[in-house]
Amino acid sequence: MSKVRISISLESGQADRIRSHAERAGMDLSAYLVNAATRQMAETEAAEAEFAGIDALIADAEGRAGAHASAEVEDDSLPVDDRRAVDEAMGLVYGADEATPRGRGGVA
Repeated sequence: MSKVRISISLESGQADRIRSHAERAGMDLSAYLVNAATRQMAETEAAEAEFAGIDALIADAEGRAGAHASAEVEDDSLPVDDRRAVDEAMGLVYGADEATPRGRGGVA
């Protein structure tokens, strides 16, 4: 298999530190960087595979919720006590500092 040269730029201190680690591992710099990148890619791919099902469920739920997001409620269509209850519930879901999710209509 043919090799491809990739150029990277590092701060001097980073380069020295990487060279030191490569030497301690008994590897040349190229092999050390390829090994580190390959390990990182494997970890990322494993995490993506682990959460793929959950990500699909979230995407599906967000898609279905988007269909309902356009049904905004006017401020005066709910009694004050009901609006307060909705605001409290939204605070529990989104946190007290953000009772209305960004990008969605809310009850105020």
